[in-house]
Amino acid sequence: MAAIGLSNIAARFGDEHSSFLSARRVAEQLGVTLSELARLIGVARNTLAAKSSARKVDSALSNVVRILAMASEMTGDENRAVIWFKHQPIPGWGGKTAFDLVGEGKSDRVLAYLEAVRSGVYA
Repeated sequence: MAAIGLSNIAARFGDEHSSFLSARRVAEQLGVTLSELARLIGVARNTLAAKSSARKVDSALSNVVRILAMASEMTGDENRAVIWFKHQPIPGWGGKTAFDLVGEGKSDRVLAYLEAVRSGVYA
């Protein structure tokens, strides 16, 4: 079931002209500018638009999309998932949100947290 949810959300964030994720669509869903998204995923703003950097941007966006897909599956709503991502502090991280942790390059920690919650372990 998780694979289906991830496939659906990944398809929603796909670029209609390529097989890569669309930075513009991810930014729209999160309600951030492309500059803010670039900072979040750790790439230069110009990198988001460069065709030669599509693979690098896709790789950087994939963790954000995976987090949103898992959160959407758990909350039952994509908008709630975005609110959680941006505003809900994650226990054990000193009041930091998933947005904060992804910005620090710790998206793997957010994914591990979501997996633990999905498995029934609550912090």
